[in-house]
Amino acid sequence: MTHVLRRWLAVFLSWVKQIVHRWLARDTKPNRWGRQHPAPPGKGFAQPKPAWVRNEVTRLKAVMPRAGCRTIAHHFNRRWRVRRQMTVSKTYVADTCRKQQYAILHARRKLKHRIPRPIPRNRIWGCDLLTKTDRQGQPHLALAILDHASRACLRLQRLADKSSWTVLHELVHAVKRYGRPQFLRTDNEAVLVSRLFRVGLWLLGIRQQRIQPGCPWQNGRVERFIGTVKRELAKEPVSDERELSTTLWDIRTWYNHERPHDHLQGRTPAEVWAGIDVFAMRSG
Repeated sequence: MTHVLRRWLAVFLSWVKQIVHRWLARDTKPNRWGRQHPAPPGKGFAQPKPAWVRNEVTRLKAVMPRAGCRTIAHHFNRRWRVRRQMTVSKTYVADTCRKQQYAILHARRKLKHRIPRPIPRNRIWGCDLLTKTDRQGQPHLALAILDHASRACLRLQRLADKSSWTVLHELVHAVKRYGRPQFLRTDNEAVLVSRLFRVGLWLLGIRQQRIQPGCPWQNGRVERFIGTVKRELAKEPVSDERELSTTLWDIRTWYNHERPHDHLQGRTPAEVWAGIDVFAMRSG
């Protein structure tokens, strides 16, 4: 009886072995030399991205209309790769932008005509750096400080060097003349996030608001102002440091006292800073 059970068990194991071998060999195919190599897996379809990914790509294209697909994919991945474990390719960005053209135009129209909420004067200042190259190809650095409420340019000064101490020196001059803001919004430039700069802001009683990496629109007011300054500087080349300082002074005067602003109801930044409403009805 034991001999019969052993025989049946051997037959059963042989049968199971044949089944396993056939199952393992079903995804292999012989080459021209008769060797067996695993067949490449069939091309599957990737899972569709969530709706919030499409909306975020559309929003990035709306706030950066001149950016290419590679740049938008880089900004998206830099912001959401760690936070939500989500990345996109430049091909996905190109397909999304092509399919969402109307949504992008609608979002841009809403951003352009959106009226910012009113905030008190001297509450938030925006700070950023810009570079101008003279006729000899020598770059010059300048600092721009803008009040968010009135859009007034409080400081537009050429810097002798790119250091936190020099930026703090110019900031102290602006605070002495116009008062101390509650917040200072900056990007993640090395001179604006250094320990010396942060300690200087703490001594001045100013809280720093740092924008997220790769999100320049979070400091959009000063970025828009720097774009205006660069456009004016591009009209006439400068020769040296003295001419650049004079040109920056003229641009600041023109911007604050002569150039009206749409979001200020046609008033200039100097009029809003001083609380003057030139369109108010006069009594009598």
